[in-house]
Amino acid sequence: MENVILTVHLILALLLVGIVLLQRSEGGGLGMGSSGGGGAMTQRQAANVMTRATWVLAIAFICTSLALTIVAASNSSGGSVLDQIGGQNISSGDDADGDDGSSLLPPTTGNSNTPLVPPRADETPAAPAPAN
Repeated sequence: MENVILTVHLILALLLVGIVLLQRSEGGGLGMGSSGGGGAMTQRQAANVMTRATWVLAIAFICTSLALTIVAASNSSGGSVLDQIGGQNISSGDDADGDDGSSLLPPTTGNSNTPLVPPRADETPAAPAPAN
């Protein structure tokens, strides 16, 4: 269902871009809309059709955007994205030392209340702790 809505959404986006580019601007827009007569529709009628088509496509685009949001929210697992990326819950406490290499957070050193800041340019980086 999500793929169908997404496909319709992309088609509407392309149609909306195309119809906006076809509209006549103050400068003449893509060289279209010459003032010569003899057409099936007058310029005013063509402008009304283009404006209505733009509104219809824009409303349909917004509706598919809302539908995609609702479908994505209903399919969500309710967990954090970090839980899905790391493959484990960081706050689970399964690891005794907290550094098995799979954590997305940088290693802590000493006091856990110290802020995480990069080393200064004139300092030499500390040697990494030996792996046990």
